[in-house]
Amino acid sequence: MIDLHEILETNKMISHDLLDVRTITMGISLLDCIDSDPDRLCKKIYNKIVRCAGRLVETGEIISHNYGIPIVNKRVSVTPISLVGAVACRTTEDFVNIAKTLDRAAEKVGINFIGGYSALVSKGMTPAERLLIESIPQALAQTNIVCSSVNVGSTRTGIDMDAVRLMGTIIKKTAELTRDRDSLGCAKLVVFCNAPDDNPFMAGAFHGVTEGDTVINVGVSGPGVVRSAIANVKGESFEVLCETVKRTAFKVTRVGQLVAKEASAMLGVPFGIVDLSLAPTPAVGDSVADILEEMGLEQVGAPGTTAALAILNDQVKKGGVMASSYVGGLSGAFIPVSEDRGMINAAEKGVLTLEKLEAMTCVCSVGLDMIAIPGDTPDTTISGIIADEAAIGMINQKTTAVRVIPVIGKKVGDKAEFGGLLGWAPIMPVNKASCADFVSRGGRIPAPIHSFKN
Repeated sequence: MIDLHEILETNKMISHDLLDVRTITMGISLLDCIDSDPDRLCKKIYNKIVRCAGRLVETGEIISHNYGIPIVNKRVSVTPISLVGAVACRTTEDFVNIAKTLDRAAEKVGINFIGGYSALVSKGMTPAERLLIESIPQALAQTNIVCSSVNVGSTRTGIDMDAVRLMGTIIKKTAELTRDRDSLGCAKLVVFCNAPDDNPFMAGAFHGVTEGDTVINVGVSGPGVVRSAIANVKGESFEVLCETVKRTAFKVTRVGQLVAKEASAMLGVPFGIVDLSLAPTPAVGDSVADILEEMGLEQVGAPGTTAALAILNDQVKKGGVMASSYVGGLSGAFIPVSEDRGMINAAEKGVLTLEKLEAMTCVCSVGLDMIAIPGDTPDTTISGIIADEAAIGMINQKTTAVRVIPVIGKKVGDKAEFGGLLGWAPIMPVNKASCADFVSRGGRIPAPIHSFKN
């Protein structure tokens, strides 16, 4: 039973602390759409997305109205398109046509983003997977709400360095083709190691082949709620701090569980998981950096930042798993620079650097996220950044990712404007020493020895 105190407490979290459900994401399998004819394939894809997700936006709005819980985004993720298009697609243009089909279907049902223009190449690339990867710059330049991801490594298989090297080039090409929008295409492209099958957050969402035909996944968020709770225990011990974060995460996750169950029942689609990630926005008071500073840091990036983030990430997970039996996705704390006002402030002052962010990714949910870098950064350097982050994920048996944006025509000290939930970001400096010979070796970095446990 929910008592009056809990209802009032939840109302306060929504009205004063910016608690929201960041996304309801419907995962849709497109495996039954596979066809050898490209036109028939696109028609099947369009029809299935429209049929399955036609009431998703309406359902989210009804739940939001009935419970007074803001639901920021309604999204769809689909089976990795490199698999769906493998039989029909013979050119990059064939894959781009699928991307345009996804875009039309997404606009028809009224969602914010559609993810799954993806390839999973942690051990090697099929011809179709290479074609899809090579089509990414054109696909993201010619669509509005399609998101793309590529998984280049895992703890079990190692890191496909051929794919890592290729992705450095692809990111630069995507930046060039969208340079008139501050290289916005790169904000819709993420490179993973250990990508999960059930992630509801963009740009990395795709519907894994281990999933059912359709599923509802929910991503909750509440940085402001956690910051407010920590403010009430200022100066207390780490034990009290951890308990406070854990209890708060439990309450936030219960809200997500409620929304997920309601959406599942109303749509007649199985409930999948709740993702516990604390995802910030550019709004004041909705910042992960603010949480870390409330713990006692003068500014995020100061010594102690990685330890504070480790506490936050672990306690969020401990509280969340008590609130829902089905926790998945990424779950923890996101540290995107452009989407977090506190991170932006620290980066502008030089307190938060790319190297410090990389250290923080050892203990956070994802990795180097929404970081704007100079447009003249070599593609080999971008590949090196991806390799470093993938190695952290591979060795530590966790998901890591890279979403960097080389903003063409801009340099350190300039700003990139992405708009909406993506916000804006200062251009951050990148180490100028070359890694070209290293990333160009080719082949695969072997999996670590502990990957052979089973």
